[in-house]
Amino acid sequence: MTLRKFAGLGALLSLLSPGLALAQDATLDSGDTAWMLTATALVLFMTIPGLALFYGGMVRSKNILSVMMQCFAITGLMSVLWMVYGYSLAFDTTGMEAGVINFSSFVGGLERAFLSGLTVDSLVGAFPESVFITFQMTFAIITPALIVGAFAERMKFSAMLIFMTVWFTLVYAPIAHMVWGGDGGLMWDWGVLDFAGGTVVHINAGIAGLVACLVLGKRKGFPVTPMAPHNLGLTLMGAAMLWIGWFGFNAGSAAAANGTAGMAMLVTQIATAAAALSWMFAEWITHGKPSALGIASGVVAGLVAITPAAGTVGPMGALIIGLASGVICFFCATSLKRKLGYDDSLDAFGVHGVGGIVGALLTGVFAAPALGGFGEVENIALQVWIQFKGVLFTVVYTAIVTFVILKVIDAVMGLRVNDEEETVGLDLSLHNERGYNL
Repeated sequence: MTLRKFAGLGALLSLLSPGLALAQDATLDSGDTAWMLTATALVLFMTIPGLALFYGGMVRSKNILSVMMQCFAITGLMSVLWMVYGYSLAFDTTGMEAGVINFSSFVGGLERAFLSGLTVDSLVGAFPESVFITFQMTFAIITPALIVGAFAERMKFSAMLIFMTVWFTLVYAPIAHMVWGGDGGLMWDWGVLDFAGGTVVHINAGIAGLVACLVLGKRKGFPVTPMAPHNLGLTLMGAAMLWIGWFGFNAGSAAAANGTAGMAMLVTQIATAAAALSWMFAEWITHGKPSALGIASGVVAGLVAITPAAGTVGPMGALIIGLASGVICFFCATSLKRKLGYDDSLDAFGVHGVGGIVGALLTGVFAAPALGGFGEVENIALQVWIQFKGVLFTVVYTAIVTFVILKVIDAVMGLRVNDEEETVGLDLSLHNERGYNL
């Protein structure tokens, strides 16, 4: 089996016969199983409490519970949808054939709906299929939760639930299938390298967030009214939890307790540290002082950028990816946002969208053995072109479908809270609670 076959957890599907029938000679490995159980818990830890705290600290005090509520509600909603049909849409391989483009190249069928065929003995590779399902479920949870950062403080809770349901169905599951579905998947057959979700998770969520903030419009008073984060202590704690949880995200995507997982862990740490420093120094030079919010944002930018590359780049490639992502994301989340005037509340696009694009493109460069990588990249220019095609397709598809979903929901029930509710804050107006009772 070539390394290409193990370029991400979804690639295990290529080891299985069509329709996710399980390999007859598969044997459970207790070490791999223990690691994948741990990695699964780590990725869930990224959303609750990690992302909930990271986002919660950045909004104004009157909206902290609304953001945390959205993260918790999305966790519950995506878990159920994943069980009902999401897993099947993403990973049912029925009808797929290498080099053949058909409907199954874009989305899976419903043969595994309600997890049909799953037993306690079902294996994917060397660990239980139930663990594979849960691990991938945590990716399906955090991706829509990331979008919350772009429209924080102004979307109706009811509209958010409808939007996330439809977006998961029409955008997340098909993109996951195209990238990770194995032979016959559109972007898989192109040769797109996405080890742990640079395209599937971060570009996908970042672009959706940008479209959402543009469709909803700016928060009341933006950018004249001060909207400083109300508790950066929470944000820093959330960033620390994301950093730790990301080892499950990236090293877990090796789908085994092996050398690929170990290298993924190392390069994740290197890139994240480098991005934190490069954002900090870029801000220091530009604004005169380094900020806590800046270094926390740099941490996430580095984590995002190394995600698609974690299984194929070496330490030097990780260092460069980290340094580049910190600086580029800093300028996109500050100067570019101010210049263009869009209200991406918590920089979902500036960090996740931009960081995902930077990481996806640089994966094509540093996965090459000639530059210290561990991928099967002999022609760097060709692989960068393949990565660019994957990025472009994801950006266009996600942007168009997200826009249509939002406009339909807006026409049917409205997307945004009214001025009075926004002024009072979403905690009281939507949930009848306060984050702080003095």
